[in-house]
Amino acid sequence: MLLIGRATRLARYVTPLDKSYTTTARLGVVSTTLDAEGELSKAEGPIPDEPAIRSELPNFTGNILQVPPMTSALKIDGKRLYDLHRRGIEVEREARPVEIHAFDLLSTDPANHTATFEISCSSGTYVRSLISDLAQALGSGAYLTALRRTRVGDLSVSDATLPDYLNEDNIDNHIIHNATVLGRLPGVEVPVETRRAVCSGQKLPRFGVGGSYRVLADGELLAVYRDEGDLARAEVVLCDP
Repeated sequence: MLLIGRATRLARYVTPLDKSYTTTARLGVVSTTLDAEGELSKAEGPIPDEPAIRSELPNFTGNILQVPPMTSALKIDGKRLYDLHRRGIEVEREARPVEIHAFDLLSTDPANHTATFEISCSSGTYVRSLISDLAQALGSGAYLTALRRTRVGDLSVSDATLPDYLNEDNIDNHIIHNATVLGRLPGVEVPVETRRAVCSGQKLPRFGVGGSYRVLADGELLAVYRDEGDLARAEVVLCDP
């Protein structure tokens, strides 16, 4: 998904949404980066077969704890883990809770020692670590050879259009409107005469809605607000005064 114009301000509401991936892993080999970019070495133990993999998947479904990889962008003491990794430094990382909604084995290729999975998970899940931890639980190792994000919230790659099909005449027909991107946020309607105040980013009386919410006038999405004390404050304004 590509956010353009004022819609770039909506990234904060998209990033925390659940996500889905398809990923292919090579079994029996480990990588220093958990993907094909790292140094590879043979893993100890036998390469797990399809029945063994399927039997272990339930143990990695639901609420689990996951240690972020050293190649992640997570900061510890103000330093990115991937920067430390490039310098050959490894630090202790605290396990973090994530939720794996679905973890399915799509196929295996015994000749090439690969397996392809489909994963639905909460934001903040490291798929590389998930696959590596699964392989370790099976007495082996694995690293990712391919990873594709297929869904963010309600936005699916199946609804996407290839760039080669877009041109000046049809691109407007393929733009996802802001209202769709923010469809999961609750909404409040304000009188049309309040439109100018909202589009100017003025504070309003609180609406009693928890968290961020859409503000609309006559069905038009104007802004995203959040209650603070007795007032409502604009987080993102999407209209002109």
